[in-house]
Amino acid sequence: MSVGEMLAATVPMVRTLKLEYLETTPEKAVLALPDQSEYHNHVGGPHAGAMFTLGESASGAVVLAAFGDQLARAVPLPVTAEIAFRKLARGPVTATATLGRPAADVVAELDAGLRPEFPVAVAIQREDGAVTGEMTVVWTLRPNG
Repeated sequence: MSVGEMLAATVPMVRTLKLEYLETTPEKAVLALPDQSEYHNHVGGPHAGAMFTLGESASGAVVLAAFGDQLARAVPLPVTAEIAFRKLARGPVTATATLGRPAADVVAELDAGLRPEFPVAVAIQREDGAVTGEMTVVWTLRPNG
């Protein structure tokens, strides 16, 4: 099962918003939010909450792709998230999340008994390529037990 299939099966909000996993690698994840009138805001674009969920979901996908092999000993958790809305979004939008630190460095901190934190940068774009939002989600790998 792919990361996208796993998240779609286990995270109800992913199914609610009908998020689509276009690409998921340990370095990058790309998700799409289809244009759905039931999730529009007062100006006819995707609601800020839907775009936040899209961005956070993209960040989680890259984290699971990068650190899925660590799940037996640590759980990934978001620590903080910030979003900036840059331009009006209309129609379908995509979120591209990229890991902000080398995965090997994060795992080395976990190996050393630390609780590593690392940023994931997310760009949210319209179909014309314009960046409508930028997000940073700081994640941690919390050791089990």
